[in-house]
Amino acid sequence: MKKLTFNLMFAALAVGGVNAKEYQLASPDGLLKAVVNAGDKLTYEVTFGGDTVIAPSALGMTLSNGLEIGARPKVKGVTRRSVDEMVASPFYRADSVRDNYNELTLNLGKGWSVEFRAYDDGVAYRFVSKDKKPFNVVSETAEYVIPQDADVAVPYVKGGTPGDFMSQLGADFENHYTEAKISQLDNGRLVFLPMSVGLPEGVRLTFTEVNRESYPGMFLNPAASATTFKGVFAPYPKKVQPGGYIPNQLVVAEREEYLAKVDGPRSFPWRVAVVTKADKDLAASDLTYLLAEPSRLSDTSWIRPGKVAWDWWNNWNIDGVDFESGVNNDTYKHYIDFASENGIEYVILDDGWSDLSNADLFKVVPAINLPMLIDYASEKNVGLILWAGYYPFERDMERVCKHYSDMGIKGFKIDFMNRDDQLITDFNYRAAETAARHHLLLDLHGSHNLAGLNRTYPNVLNAEGVFGLEQMKWAPESVDQVKYDVMVPFLRQVAGPLDYTQGAMLNGSQGNYHPSNSEPMSQGTRCRQLALYVVFDSPLNMLCDSPSNYRREQECTDFIAEIPTTWDDTRVLDGKMGEYIVTARRKGSTWYVGGITDRNARDITIDLAALGLAPGGHTATLYRDGVNAHRRGRDYRRETLTVNPSAPFKVHLAPGGGFALRID
Repeated sequence: MKKLTFNLMFAALAVGGVNAKEYQLASPDGLLKAVVNAGDKLTYEVTFGGDTVIAPSALGMTLSNGLEIGARPKVKGVTRRSVDEMVASPFYRADSVRDNYNELTLNLGKGWSVEFRAYDDGVAYRFVSKDKKPFNVVSETAEYVIPQDADVAVPYVKGGTPGDFMSQLGADFENHYTEAKISQLDNGRLVFLPMSVGLPEGVRLTFTEVNRESYPGMFLNPAASATTFKGVFAPYPKKVQPGGYIPNQLVVAEREEYLAKVDGPRSFPWRVAVVTKADKDLAASDLTYLLAEPSRLSDTSWIRPGKVAWDWWNNWNIDGVDFESGVNNDTYKHYIDFASENGIEYVILDDGWSDLSNADLFKVVPAINLPMLIDYASEKNVGLILWAGYYPFERDMERVCKHYSDMGIKGFKIDFMNRDDQLITDFNYRAAETAARHHLLLDLHGSHNLAGLNRTYPNVLNAEGVFGLEQMKWAPESVDQVKYDVMVPFLRQVAGPLDYTQGAMLNGSQGNYHPSNSEPMSQGTRCRQLALYVVFDSPLNMLCDSPSNYRREQECTDFIAEIPTTWDDTRVLDGKMGEYIVTARRKGSTWYVGGITDRNARDITIDLAALGLAPGGHTATLYRDGVNAHRRGRDYRRETLTVNPSAPFKVHLAPGGGFALRID
């Protein structure tokens, strides 16, 4: 598609008063419209199909040099631009995505401007500064005023004291979603992003942010007695000290009276409102990727997405061997053998391979001969990835990356950041850049979502920030993970790929699930676990269970082992937040279709014509819930069949169930 851009300077339209000026911006299809008002303060509102979805809401910044950006703004000039182009998107859910928007930039003087973009599925804004002198951001105003007391789905920050926002800033960004009216939310608690608002006629308004580089992430707080959400930001850490887990974290002991340090010209994060008519359109949104800064890596040929045989979730618990399993050479050789036999690209050495007592990444425990394991894995075409706590990785980042890259390690899973102040977001970008120079992949565990970092540094393949399957090692049955799974594609996944770690071979139907650290299980059916490899975005995808369990279930293991982790095309065929979703993905000429449901059994009908398949019969392999899957989650059936795009495809899902279909 040809790129089309143009710029136009024009005089402001004065309405409603001497100082008030309005600037309008519409999406390419004309359904979404933003009105920016530069009156006593800078505000904007958004309509969709003529209905207000965001009422006038304030935006601005207060700086240490005395400037109040957005207060009594004087617009010095206006620039408009339109863009319509295809953007290459390697290591993503499609090989390219369409970037089509209209843009409005207001020059606010003194080196500052504000940019608005309107896409067909959302509106975003950001501030830009050209000031070359250092300053601090003392505060930021970010409001979302909802025109009515609507239904919402929000993830509260866990922990801390209600009403004391500072105590809630040490967040792990993992929680289930609370569904309620805005008026019923707890205004003493912070909400992390993304969060979503359900409006009349099925319209959904979802808030997130993009490009969080060297700036604190945004929490939202529901204001008391109003339908307004206000941005809350972690102040800059004044003092940090080792603490938390063993101690692999740096915890904040004291904070400054400002949010961020700014050393020169920069753009600030995009504040994004995704607006969609149907839930399936929300799950298909590419706004986070499109708004992210383009790749800073000139060479990405060395980046190898893939699947990972993972040790920690299954507690190194293998059987049928003549050695005691655990963090030792024999166990990891066994994992490497399993990965090699099944064409799995990586094995991870998680928590325990290095000295935990001193958080020393250069001190390998005596039971591990790392050079030997690297050589052994290399001979079998398997790469090794190492787990690292944030603190030991941060304190000697360059040396850690060089040392282990030279040794032959392929990447790091960095854990326990558990914050999103400026120091942490700056760390994520520095870690990405440093790792890239040494040709290392990164998985940011114990972290907020990527918010576009995976486009800027494509070696960062995943981030956690999700209430993933690891929770099933300890979560009671009252935790409804089945419901959570059908929230994720419409909320957390809007902000980028996730390290959910699916693949359980022990599957607990409702009433049979129980937490277990040593032999954990999933909630829902076996086919649900297979479907999650299609439904969830995860370029570096874990196989969470034990090699022993996978070998006993080779039919399912074959499906997991063969499925790609990056795609040429992705289409969300149907879905409703919290109820069900059906996603189709293509690699080459092969389509994979996966679907999951909540606790309700469901009959799904799929229009295969939507995939653009050639006419006639196509050979397909279907994994579907067995007739007794509602009682025994491991019950499934594998069938080889012929499908035709001219005929609807029907499949039954058990409660908490799923299906996975491969079409060749």
